[in-house]
Amino acid sequence: MTTVRQRRVGKGTEAAEDQPSEETNVKPDGKIPTDQTGGRLWNILSIIVGGIVAVSLGLLTSVYVATLHENDLWFSNIKEVEREISFRTECGLYYSYYKQMIQAASIQQGLHGLVYDNKTESVRTINILERMNVYQEVFLSILYRILPIQQYLEPVYFYIYTLFGLQAVYVIALYVTSWLLSGTWLSGVLAACWYITNRVDTTRVEFTIPLRENWALPFFAVQIAAITYLLRTHLQPVQERLTLLAVFIATFLFSLTWQFNQFMMLIQALALFILDCLDMLPTAKVTWLYIIQISGLLLVCVLQFFNSMILGSLLISFNVSVLIARTIQKNLKKGGLLNRLGKLILHVLLVLCLTLLINKFIKKILNLESDEHIFKFLKAKFGFGATRDFDANLYLCEEAFGLLPLNTFSRLSDTLLFYVYGFVLFLLTVAAVIVAFRNLSGSNQGQLMEKMEECTITLKPDAAYSLVHTVLFGCLALSTMRMKYLWTSHMCVFASFGLCSTEVWKLILKCVHLYTSQRTQVIKYSIPIITLLYISYKFWPGIMDELSELREFYDPDTVELMNWIKSNTPNTAVFAGSMQLLAGVKLCTGRTLTNHPHYEDKNLRERTKQIYQIYAKRSPGDVHGILRSFGTDYVILEDSICYERRHSRGCRLRDLLDVANGHIMDGLGENEPDLKPSLYPRFCEEIKKNLPSYTMHFTRVFQNKTFHVYKLARHK
Repeated sequence: MTTVRQRRVGKGTEAAEDQPSEETNVKPDGKIPTDQTGGRLWNILSIIVGGIVAVSLGLLTSVYVATLHENDLWFSNIKEVEREISFRTECGLYYSYYKQMIQAASIQQGLHGLVYDNKTESVRTINILERMNVYQEVFLSILYRILPIQQYLEPVYFYIYTLFGLQAVYVIALYVTSWLLSGTWLSGVLAACWYITNRVDTTRVEFTIPLRENWALPFFAVQIAAITYLLRTHLQPVQERLTLLAVFIATFLFSLTWQFNQFMMLIQALALFILDCLDMLPTAKVTWLYIIQISGLLLVCVLQFFNSMILGSLLISFNVSVLIARTIQKNLKKGGLLNRLGKLILHVLLVLCLTLLINKFIKKILNLESDEHIFKFLKAKFGFGATRDFDANLYLCEEAFGLLPLNTFSRLSDTLLFYVYGFVLFLLTVAAVIVAFRNLSGSNQGQLMEKMEECTITLKPDAAYSLVHTVLFGCLALSTMRMKYLWTSHMCVFASFGLCSTEVWKLILKCVHLYTSQRTQVIKYSIPIITLLYISYKFWPGIMDELSELREFYDPDTVELMNWIKSNTPNTAVFAGSMQLLAGVKLCTGRTLTNHPHYEDKNLRERTKQIYQIYAKRSPGDVHGILRSFGTDYVILEDSICYERRHSRGCRLRDLLDVANGHIMDGLGENEPDLKPSLYPRFCEEIKKNLPSYTMHFTRVFQNKTFHVYKLARHK
């Protein structure tokens, strides 16, 4: 426990709360007092009851989101093609590999089809296990094949129930983290209730089931719970080793299931680095956590056939740099305030330089360019120069990658979550600043210590970690809306911990000179109970109404398209179109694609930009040549993209293509001075006029209100 002072009783030092002195607990005759035995029995009973409540809330959450999914789509009643279409965009792509493994003649043949895949990207053979994080689909498909459940449970239900079951793990992990921080399972109940009542902002699993984050975030929550326990003081060696093992397993599973794991763990590593520099965490435990992150990521790298994007991650470079810098600067935590600050500045600069050098060296050796679109996007997002890069602008124009909307805070405030969170954040930030100053000053002088005796601020290592974790992930969420789910779930934990924390209430009451031990205990339990009653009263009727609201999946145009493709095209046909639609084409029909939504590959990004020329101002001959170079037999045009109105001018897909091609955009508005008019009309509009220059290359074979399918002529 890091504290500003140690409390003294009389002339002696008060024993730490979590390690009572032997004199207090043992009678002179060596017998354990009856009240201590009763206390242990009470603790055991409390743990059992708290554990039962945790599991119950987790299961209830799982049933809740599963019911919402069923009620929204009438999933049990719709056809298989409709179920598959409901897995939109990249969700459909990931689920297609589960379906592929289920339908394979054997497990070995299914794995071979993934390692040597030639249907996801035409005229290329790629290793799906190396390119994408789909080991969870592989594991689940194997489990389905070997378990005697085929007669009772359809493959799709086994898949979605597993994801909904992971929500139970997620909620239990949040509950346990809050319990560990506060010391009472009432805090866990409050965290779980806030997670459920703020579902719109804490999860989207019920309508994006196969998304990688829905697999990964439960394991990330388990890892945070394990780290919280690890940072407690007075752990026995066996407890510490078992906790480190739990952290490693959770880190490994988190890394295996989400391609963006390295960026999330980099933020986590930054939190550890900040706290270690301020001497607020035990250095030995922080070192173990750095090593676990590196080893977990490297193990995933091996399983993904030495994926170069993992090897070139900033996380590995940063963690290695920290360990090297610490070896070079051995006396980092010695000296006075100014001396320590000077050393810290040098340490930070050394780590930063080493990270950039190591990362640049690795990327140069591996010729790595898989993640360059992310850095282009970040550079443009934070105002380091405008860009015409198609990939960067594709992200910038998506709402999910924009700033967090302000109405998020009004929703979070309705449940009191944001108010409590802000209050606890302010108090613990002040405490952290005071503790950090005390640690950096390294003062043992009597005069300063006398002043410290007047202060009662404490900050445990686990609370300090939780504070910096929530601040850093809060910054991420504010800058990128899609990442809010990493913040809002931990917000539930942090707010509930603060509301049920003895230390927080003790600090508040001492500041207003009203502190007594009994008063602290009463407030610690009464305020959370009142909050729970308020949440139940206000939101229970809404939850019941939500569960009783019945809808049905309805997308007849897409269903008609998929049925036509299955019935009227050969199994070897190659389809071009938008990334989002083609993921559904692969899942529903098994046809070969030219491109898809998994964007973490430079060649695929260049290929997608070329395929999207069907929505640009290009000649029919140029478009035909581009499509045939990728082996395309059929191209699908979507009116919703060709005549897009969802985005404003400058962010429509056709505008991004025009700018990238150096052409003036459609419609009223300004254009950059060097943009020029195109010599050709927009391809997706002009092809519908059936002019000879188009019909010699393309023949329309299908159309409905949404889609137009053209077959490409095969010129010699």
